[in-house]
Amino acid sequence: MTEEQVILVNQNDEQIGLMPKLQAHKEALLHRAFSVFILNDKNEVMLQQRAADKYHSPLLWTNTCCSHQRNGENNISAGKRRLQEEMGFVVELKELFSFIYKAPFDNGLTEHEFDHVMVGYFNDDPAINKEEVESWKWMSIEAIKTDMQKQPEVYTEWFKIIFDKFYHHLEAQKI
Repeated sequence: MTEEQVILVNQNDEQIGLMPKLQAHKEALLHRAFSVFILNDKNEVMLQQRAADKYHSPLLWTNTCCSHQRNGENNISAGKRRLQEEMGFVVELKELFSFIYKAPFDNGLTEHEFDHVMVGYFNDDPAINKEEVESWKWMSIEAIKTDMQKQPEVYTEWFKIIFDKFYHHLEAQKI
């Protein structure tokens, strides 16, 4: 199986090339990505704990799912595909905002992403893919904010960055 390619982009999210995912993370090159937040009718966020054998950030808690668009795939289709692959369900998604962030890891890799943040709504239990996801839970937005301050080491670096922007977006938009 060939390694997954990521879409290299410029600061305007215009595609400038393709590169193997691991190489892009080693070289810290800007590439397109997405982050999905699933909320239930209690306004809780479905969090996932990354699988133990992930090459970075194993067993850390993060948003419902995130990944990279494939060449020619739009943001919403990519989000739905990965939600199905990781969490075992698909819902309608809405893109909320996008932004650029950079998060280095202890293993020498760096996430440098033009991230498209999406939201969807679901009230059931997921059917998690154990190769991707160790566990999952619902948490209120306020509980996540408090817990992240108490024990930031149990959350992924990108989730800490994205959650802050997501939280402020929710406050501003009253989703």
